[in-house]
Amino acid sequence: MSTWRPITKPSLWKRCLPGWLHAPAVVLFQIFVAAVVVGLGVCFFYFIAASKYDLDEVVQLPTATLYYDRNGKALEGVGGAGRKLVKREEIPDFLVEALAAREDANFFNHSGVDFKGLLRATVRNIKDRDFTQGASTLTMQLARNTFDMRQKSLHRKAVEIALTLRIEGRYSKDEILTSYLNRIYFGSGAYGVEQAAQIYFGKTVSQLHPGECAMIVGIIRGPHIFSPLRNLDAAMEQRNQTLARMVAAGFITQERADAVKELEIRLADEGKPTVGATVSSYAMRHVKAELERIMETEEIVSGGLRVTTTLDASWQKRLENELRRALSDIEAEGGWEHPTLSSHEPGSEAEYLQCAAVTTQTNTGAVLALLGGRDYSHSAYDRTRSKRDLGSAFEPFVAAAAAERRKLVFAGKPIQTGRQIGPAEVVRLAKRCGISGPFLETEDLFRGAVAATTMEMSVGLATLGNKGKKPKPYFIESIKDSEGKLIYKAEPRRDAALSEQAASEAVGVLQDRAGTRCFTGATGSERDAWTLRLGPSGSTAIWIGFDVPKKIAGEARLKALLDEFVERLGN
Repeated sequence: MSTWRPITKPSLWKRCLPGWLHAPAVVLFQIFVAAVVVGLGVCFFYFIAASKYDLDEVVQLPTATLYYDRNGKALEGVGGAGRKLVKREEIPDFLVEALAAREDANFFNHSGVDFKGLLRATVRNIKDRDFTQGASTLTMQLARNTFDMRQKSLHRKAVEIALTLRIEGRYSKDEILTSYLNRIYFGSGAYGVEQAAQIYFGKTVSQLHPGECAMIVGIIRGPHIFSPLRNLDAAMEQRNQTLARMVAAGFITQERADAVKELEIRLADEGKPTVGATVSSYAMRHVKAELERIMETEEIVSGGLRVTTTLDASWQKRLENELRRALSDIEAEGGWEHPTLSSHEPGSEAEYLQCAAVTTQTNTGAVLALLGGRDYSHSAYDRTRSKRDLGSAFEPFVAAAAAERRKLVFAGKPIQTGRQIGPAEVVRLAKRCGISGPFLETEDLFRGAVAATTMEMSVGLATLGNKGKKPKPYFIESIKDSEGKLIYKAEPRRDAALSEQAASEAVGVLQDRAGTRCFTGATGSERDAWTLRLGPSGSTAIWIGFDVPKKIAGEARLKALLDEFVERLGN
């Protein structure tokens, strides 16, 4: 029986490879197939993970952040209610191109993920052994902001990529870009590009010129530090960097960039409230600024925060009402016609009496009330930041310096008290209490030749009332996330500034009125009037005067009217 069989011709790949490579090639092929299967499995896993997210949320606004006073009372007029959605046709093309150039030059060409950039970032992260590079596209940033994905891990990044591809499949490039600009935070209480345009430039986004568009885009990377209302020079530099990126990306020529730099940047008048602004009072501006320092921008943008402030709404209202009444009494006494606030152009220097007041909790520094002016709706300029002459209101600090050096304190005689130690020692002690000056370092200093802000005087008074320990002022007591979980709790800070004995003697120069220690009076020029009130728990400093300094009233009569105000304020 014949056993002959035809010879089987070897496969093409075997004929192309030497015999000794056949076995390794088979192993490599099996590894490749296994890798493909594993890769498909991983892709399927993350596709399922990404499918759990509701893409409708991409075009919806985040839940507003809510604010409460220290007693749990809701503070009205704050949060995200003022945010306004804009449509793509309302956004200038120059702003769109600036955004793409600065944040994602290939936005209109990729499918949501820049894989080349992602590979470069991955290599860099491996070298650094940390997540130092992200390679996030605009769509990836939108996914992260929409669904609050902040954890730095490979798993989170993979979910983000899968979710990004879903978003790109669901929405057009214009819809993605518009949702991004409507959602992100631009600093200074501006949620979304429309509020940013209103707050920074006093106009709608459709009215922005190219220079303003470039500046708004530049703010995105540092909403707090690049806010033009806080640091115009830094904001201008960001504008220039954005224009440079537009040139590099081919959106504009260098000549066009140079021409844009010549366009005037005119910020919205700080004294004129703008449409869409979410901050409704002087105090809430400080609260929001502190929130920006405490929380990451993404956490603020995601919304749903519950912020308990240090403010006491009842005391704030009481202080505000009594101050307005006191100012009206002073105006009536001086024979001035009671001002009609609406008759003055918003943002202009007020021709009528103004005020500033700060109450801090003496033992903690928690700010219980803050008034930066007489009427926020007319003038949003915060006068608690303005330094004004102190005059005789500086006497407690002269007394504190003398007592610290174990010298005699002569109540009502600050010159005699101060001469025992000299101006330099008084300046040193005042600075330790939080008063930064400028100081006139002559004997006129003992008469009050020094300027201070209302906040500095409130903290300085609290230092005297707190046995020589200076509290650090703060506006936020605690923060909870949207699920009610506590994510921040304030820790009051107190620093030793002077001895308890010196602080006690300094308080002794204030008038004792039914459980409160007070000072009321005016400077020698009668252009600035002060009230210092050390109550059972709060230290209040109040300034009264004109924005453009001029005589208010005779010192004696002014003091009498302020004394009446203090009596009405009570405990």
